[in-house]
Amino acid sequence: MADRVQDTLVDVAIVGFGPTGAMLANLLGQAGLSVLVIEKEAGIYPMPRAIHFDGEVMRVFQSVGLRQAVEAVSRPGTQGMHFVNAAGETLLIRGGTAELGPHGCASNYYFHQPELEAVLREGVRRFANVRVLLRHEAIAFDDGGDGVALAVRDLEHGVDRTARARYVIGCDGARSPVRAAMGSTMHDLGLRQPWLVFDAVLEREVDLPAYTVQYCDPVRPMTYCNVVGARRRWEIMILPGDDKAALVHPDNLWRMVAPWITPTDARMERAVIYTFQSVIADVWRKGRLLLAGDACHQTPPFLGQGMCAGIRDAANLAWKLEAVLRGNAPDALLDTYASERLPHVRAFIELAVRLGNIIQTTDPIEAAERDARFRAGQPEIFEFPAPTLGEGALDSAQGAPVGRPFPQPRLDDGRLLDELLGTRSAVIGHQGILASVDSATGARWRDAGAVVIDRPGAAISRWLELNAAQAVVLRPDRYIAGVANTAAELDRISQHLPVLS
Repeated sequence: MADRVQDTLVDVAIVGFGPTGAMLANLLGQAGLSVLVIEKEAGIYPMPRAIHFDGEVMRVFQSVGLRQAVEAVSRPGTQGMHFVNAAGETLLIRGGTAELGPHGCASNYYFHQPELEAVLREGVRRFANVRVLLRHEAIAFDDGGDGVALAVRDLEHGVDRTARARYVIGCDGARSPVRAAMGSTMHDLGLRQPWLVFDAVLEREVDLPAYTVQYCDPVRPMTYCNVVGARRRWEIMILPGDDKAALVHPDNLWRMVAPWITPTDARMERAVIYTFQSVIADVWRKGRLLLAGDACHQTPPFLGQGMCAGIRDAANLAWKLEAVLRGNAPDALLDTYASERLPHVRAFIELAVRLGNIIQTTDPIEAAERDARFRAGQPEIFEFPAPTLGEGALDSAQGAPVGRPFPQPRLDDGRLLDELLGTRSAVIGHQGILASVDSATGARWRDAGAVVIDRPGAAISRWLELNAAQAVVLRPDRYIAGVANTAAELDRISQHLPVLS
C-alpha cells in the first residue's frame, strides 16, 4: 500500500487517526470520496484519555452506522454532575440527562477512549476508498493551488515518499504539524492550570457516587468521575509549591484518594500530569490545508467537550468537502467551516473556563464568598449550553433556532428521524407552504437529494408550533439552515442546500 501512495491523487488526506480523524474518515468514506489517512503511531494509544461525549456526538456516530457498536462500549450518564464544597454542600448541579433526549438518545455518555477508537477504526475498514497508513508521518506540505503534495516518511522502513491530495485536514493534535505549516497561531482564552489525572480500575465493589463530583475544596480542588464499567477517575489540581514528581509516586497518589479507595479496592491504571488550557487557533484554513479537533482548539475538561468539539468539526466539514469535491459547490463553501465552528467552540471553551474558575478557587475567603452566593440560591441547576453556529451556510439573520441542531424525534411510524433522512438534506413542513414554492426551488430540492416531508407527524408538528414556523430546512449535518412561514422565505432558505449529485 505504501508503495502506491505517490501514484494517486486522493480527494482528502487526513493527518492523524485519533477520534476526530477517524470520524472524518468514516464520514468521507461513506460519501464515496477517496481518502488517505496518515498516522505516525502503530496502533491505538492504550491508556484512558477522553471519557465523555454528548447526545449530538452519538447522533454523528449514528449517521455512519456505528451507534449500536458505540453503545456497546459506553454508558449513558443520567445522574448529572454535582459541585460540592469543602463542607459537603451542593453548590450547583449540572442536570441529569434523559435516556431519550433531544437527539434521540441519552444526552451524555461515558466511555473508555481506546474502546471507542477501536469502534471508529473498525468502521473505517468498511470503506475500500479509505487507505490508512500507520507508522507514517507527514513531514511537509506543498500547496500548489490545485492540490497538495505531502512528504510522507515511512517510520518503519525509513523511506520518504510523496502523497498527493486535493485537500489536507490536520487532525494531528495539539502540536499539529499541519497548523505549523499554515502559520496559524493559538490564542489563550484565560485558563492554564496543571492537574494530576489518576485512573483506576475497581477490583471489588466500593461505595462510590454514581455521578461525577466536582469537589470545590480550596485546600485541594478535585474531580471524581464514574467512567464506565469498573473504571474510575480522579483529577487533582496541582498547587503552587507541589513537587510534581513526588505527586505521581504511588504512595502519594493513594494517599490523596484514600477517602474513596485503597490499593486493596482497585489497581492504578495511569497517573499523569496534564496542563488544562483554553486555546483556539486564529486560522483554521489556508488554501487547501484545514484543521480540525485539538489542532485548532483545546478546552479544559470541565464541560467534557474536548473530543465532542472535534467530532462536531468532522461533521461540519465532511458534507462541505463532499459538495466541493463533487463540483456541486464553490470552494468558498469551505470558508464557512471556520466561520461557523470557531464561535461555536469558543462559547463552549469560555463556559468551561468559567466553570473552572468555580472549581479551582483556592483562596479560603474567595471560596467562602462563592459558597455564600450559591447558598443563597440553593442549589442552582446548570443546563447544557446550546450556542448557535456562526455565520455561514445558513440563514443566520433569523437567529435561533437557526444554526442549532434539529431534534431527532421518533416518528409516527416508530423510526427515529435520522433513520429516514440518512445523510441527506431535508425540507420539512406543512403541505400548504411546501406546495407553494416556485419551480426552481422544487428543482433545487431534487438536485440536492433532499428528503421532503409534507406530513411532519405529531412530534415535528409540535416543534414547528413551538418555534412559530410552517417549515424548516435541514442541512446534511442536521443543523437548521432556516425556518419559514411563507413560500418566498422557503425559496430563499433553500438556496443554502448543497447539491450532492
